[in-house]
Amino acid sequence: MSSGRFVERVRAERPLVHCITNIVVANFQANGLLALGASPVMADSPEEVEEMAGAASCTVLNIGTLRRDSLFSMELAGRAAAEAGSPVVVDPVGAGATRFRREAVQRILRTVRVALIRCNAGELAAIAGENWRASGVDAGSGEMDICSVAERVAREHSCLVAVTGESDIVTDGSVTLKIEGGHELLSSLTGAGCLLSSVCGAFLAVGSETPLEAVAEALKFYKTAGELAAADASGPGSFQPAFLDHLYLLDGVETAGRQVTGEARA
Repeated sequence: MSSGRFVERVRAERPLVHCITNIVVANFQANGLLALGASPVMADSPEEVEEMAGAASCTVLNIGTLRRDSLFSMELAGRAAAEAGSPVVVDPVGAGATRFRREAVQRILRTVRVALIRCNAGELAAIAGENWRASGVDAGSGEMDICSVAERVAREHSCLVAVTGESDIVTDGSVTLKIEGGHELLSSLTGAGCLLSSVCGAFLAVGSETPLEAVAEALKFYKTAGELAAADASGPGSFQPAFLDHLYLLDGVETAGRQVTGEARA
């Protein structure tokens, strides 16, 4: 598939994106997927998640407001989605903040065949067991070679790992791609990372033949929408509706020119 065309397939195919997500961002996440052209469903009851995940184009598991029963639903949905052959995206929100979150993420990664872990640097450190100073659900601070750690985690769990921040990377453990751009106002928007995980899921759903390229295109698309929205906004309050507008308006042609750099690493 040519660069920049994944969004056109999302809008043509309208993949059903099943989100088990957190209460803070569910509405924004659903509206963002609708603006993109995907079809969201926010089902988290254990009585129906297996059936929903089996019918969905992809499933996104987000631990932002984690509870024991929601973790059970995530495991059920993740296994059903993987059995149906649809990608599973894990968003380990604040994975380093508490032992419950760390153990929950490890449990999901042990029991579910995951296609993508979409995280920030602090969450990556928690998954990899690296030293890091957690700051609630924010990235926190610390020192590590993010690319090398992401590649190791990708190999250990046989999945893609996308680490987002000022610069984004995505790796399959051997090839690592880097995407620049975006805007600092994205960090002022509650749920920006959570929505991005769902957008990555939508791109994976229509780009299963080239998953690394699909996620790189999702990251590139999202950063471009953020830049365009920031140009229309005066602050966080006006940025959110402008961002939704640009998710709706932006096409693959506009993102095709953005450079993605990458290399194969041992």
